[in-house]
Amino acid sequence: MLRTFGILFILGKSFGQQFDEKTYTRGMEYVVPPSVSPVGPYSPAVRVGPWIFLSGQIALRPDGSLEKTSIRSETEQVLLNLRTVLEAAGARPENLVKVTIYLTDMAFFSEVNAIYQNFFPYQRFPARETLAVSALPKGARVEISGIAYKE
Repeated sequence: MLRTFGILFILGKSFGQQFDEKTYTRGMEYVVPPSVSPVGPYSPAVRVGPWIFLSGQIALRPDGSLEKTSIRSETEQVLLNLRTVLEAAGARPENLVKVTIYLTDMAFFSEVNAIYQNFFPYQRFPARETLAVSALPKGARVEISGIAYKE
């Protein structure tokens, strides 16, 4: 019991701690393509060395409206947005090593999966999970995030 309390006490002391921005952001490159406007306080991607961490992309068109004509067109727009962020970071879909797909309804799974597989030109797929969620930003039905590796 005492040992656990000591660990929690030590961890608790770091919350709210001030960090030197130069140390905290050393080696981080923020990737914001000109055509992408984040809908919140985040970067579309952050590159650290060869690793690129991509924030979740929803089906926002360049004009800021959400593509919701069909789950097919929504998924295509999400993948287009993901490709745009990857390219701004100097990478391509084949550089993705891990992907997470969020769906508001698992009934969309097979259709999203069919479109998703065409995103990878060599049919070599990254590790992936697909999660059902109750809601996504702006009423989107699909969101995809990922981690890529590009030296």
